[in-house]
Amino acid sequence: MRYDLDDLRLFLHIVGEGSITAGARRTHLSLPSASARVRALEHHAGVDLLIRGRRGVRPTPAGSTLARHAREVLAQTARLDSAVASYTRAPAVPLTLLGGSSAMHRLVPRALVTFLRAHPDVDVTASESRTPRTVRMLTDGAADLGVVVDDEARASGLRTEPLGDDSLVVIGQAGGILAGRATIPYSEVAEHPLVGLDTGSALRRWIDKHVGPHAPVARHRTTVAGLNVLVALAAAGVGLAVVPRRVVDPGEPVDVCALEDPWARRRHLLAWGVKAEAPAAAVTALADHLRRAALAEPPGADA
Repeated sequence: MRYDLDDLRLFLHIVGEGSITAGARRTHLSLPSASARVRALEHHAGVDLLIRGRRGVRPTPAGSTLARHAREVLAQTARLDSAVASYTRAPAVPLTLLGGSSAMHRLVPRALVTFLRAHPDVDVTASESRTPRTVRMLTDGAADLGVVVDDEARASGLRTEPLGDDSLVVIGQAGGILAGRATIPYSEVAEHPLVGLDTGSALRRWIDKHVGPHAPVARHRTTVAGLNVLVALAAAGVGLAVVPRRVVDPGEPVDVCALEDPWARRRHLLAWGVKAEAPAAAVTALADHLRRAALAEPPGADA
């Protein structure tokens, strides 16, 4: 037999309220109309669905089974309606968010999780990008927001705001060659075997740009694509690693040593682009989620 969705909704309201009168009211039907629908439903089912009493109604075993399946059917119908309706909306221009290796490690993913959940109709294209390229794209209107390094974006003319510390540190196996030290110059770090990010990554390019021509040529035992793997290799004693302090969790089994070099002290800025197509409200909301993500960094990340 075929079930009418409106009849199923009515039946669920009646069961939920324990009254045909109350169920009729919930579905904006008259009592005679609601009663007729229930009788027709029972006729088609070939079994009584409600036990009628002086103080209301309650479902029979068959009625309880119908109610349980009716809830599932109506829930599936609602999901179907939502899925189909998504194709009727005009597609919005995706927001474009850029950031370097450090920002893409934890800050941007954390912000995307909360933003995309809160804004199901807005899409975001997030890509790793070095600060000079990010600044160009923001200036040219090819991106909406960027997480950039302060000294490379300070004179860009873009609207910026502080987002958090992104200073670099050296990490190594706990109890290893960094044990008992608070600071170390990069020239000494480079005398030891290192593990690093791939040469095309934003962080690796930053380090190579700033170490200068007189620094020892570092020996990288291996290079990897992600900071998670890099931290794990350093913790295992494969080599020292230069990473942003913010990516090292407080409970990580590594020794952490600040770099003495001035170029290692840097800060993240949130930079706004001039992209005209993007809805201003969505860009503002994404910026707010990035601020919250920055504030949620683990204790010690901004030390």
